[in-house]
Amino acid sequence: MESCAPIRVRYKLPESVLVVIHTGALDVLLMRRADVEADFWQSVTGSKNTPDEPLAVTAAREVGEETGIDAQAPGCALTDWRIENRYDIYPRWRARYAPGVTRNTEHVFGLRVPAGTPVRLNPREHTHLVWLPWREAADRCFSPTNAEACLLLPRFAAVGAA
Repeated sequence: MESCAPIRVRYKLPESVLVVIHTGALDVLLMRRADVEADFWQSVTGSKNTPDEPLAVTAAREVGEETGIDAQAPGCALTDWRIENRYDIYPRWRARYAPGVTRNTEHVFGLRVPAGTPVRLNPREHTHLVWLPWREAADRCFSPTNAEACLLLPRFAAVGAA
């Protein structure tokens, strides 16, 4: 017997995190997106699952989903940089959001990991990874807010190490 219940579409929430994963030497992990043709390199990003999900929980969850890294593991330090970026959602991805949603608020975090931390990419999201010095990472990022976060890394990494 078929159900007459309406199908509920789960839209992405327009509040997300950007997590710059880096070593103490300020090498940054970048990943190439799987769902675009161009060389679209980025840090970990992702939306909150629910409006009340704490941002640090979102950040740790997304890091785990995209890289296999446990943000709470010994030697790791997740830091909220208390930076918010507001930007227009690229038209190619607007269908993922509720009708009429065109802007996103992104919260920036850093995650210091030990050098040599193994990375296991989620193949649905990313195809390649590279560790680059912070300035080179900024040059490789597709997103202007991601590039800016890489350039801010020396300032925030010093705070996170204290």
